[in-house]
Amino acid sequence: MILPCLAGLRYIRVPSKAGAGARVKLVSLSGPAFPVRTYALFSAALVAFCMASIGPMPEAAAASPTLERIKESATIVFSYRNGAPPFSFKDREGRVRGYSVELCVRVAAAIQKALAIPELKIDWVSLEASTRLESVASGKVDADCGTTTITLSRMQTVDFSVPVFVDGGGVLVNAKSKLARLANLKGKRIAVIGGTTTEQALVGALNAIEAPAVLVPVTNGAEGMALLTEGKVDGYAGDRTVLANLRLRARNPGALVFVAGDFSYEPYGLVLRRDDPDFKLAVNRALVNLYRTGDIDGIFQRWLGALGKPGTLLHAMFYLNTLPE
Repeated sequence: MILPCLAGLRYIRVPSKAGAGARVKLVSLSGPAFPVRTYALFSAALVAFCMASIGPMPEAAAASPTLERIKESATIVFSYRNGAPPFSFKDREGRVRGYSVELCVRVAAAIQKALAIPELKIDWVSLEASTRLESVASGKVDADCGTTTITLSRMQTVDFSVPVFVDGGGVLVNAKSKLARLANLKGKRIAVIGGTTTEQALVGALNAIEAPAVLVPVTNGAEGMALLTEGKVDGYAGDRTVLANLRLRARNPGALVFVAGDFSYEPYGLVLRRDDPDFKLAVNRALVNLYRTGDIDGIFQRWLGALGKPGTLLHAMFYLNTLPE
């Protein structure tokens, strides 16, 4: 650190006389010359004055408040969206499961090891799409483990991990409806979870082709699917992978089909607070290690394998986020 009151003072050593026994002086490039002894005394006094004038030196940056609390309480708090399989849901036995959920469990294990905690408890909090960001930003939860799309506007209030999945928006309709393309949705009733990037992208896509639809807001996938199968809406829009899984779980999967084409790009990330870079680093280290070691393959197959092989875009996402240590 350069003290402000010393800034701009530069000195060089020059002999005051030629020959043996010559004295050495330090010459200021912007001031008078001082003999070495005089300069040493002057420097010590000047440094002492500067230290007194600027007050105590700032302390080193504080450690992660999230990691400190986790270590003290031996507990980490994650939120998830119930009814968003295969990414996050609660099974019949009451266990929170899914692709994003398992990633968070792996993150917790890595943090437990790094902090040398004998046993780390995970508290799971079920949240809807409308409250997940605020819950992370306020500190109610440490991270959200669901299907949250990384966007610049959301980065104004929260932060994100490295991407954990890439999806696209799709629309599920009744097979007998003959709604084959997005343009066929003009004037139709389409259910969609309100306040999501899916809703925004759907409106933009339909307006772009002059085929605006009537949007019916729902709170979760189960509600959207119920309206669709009961014939109360003409389609249910959402992230394609989530819709594909809901379709597989339906009583009659063959009665539901996708409208051709995606209408959005949805890169998922774990939601984190903006003010804790050390916690974000710990989360990213755990995720990148899964990508680097190939452990992500088993996690993908366990939760998403039934929906098909990962596409080129997802492969690229994993590869590009295998960051060096």
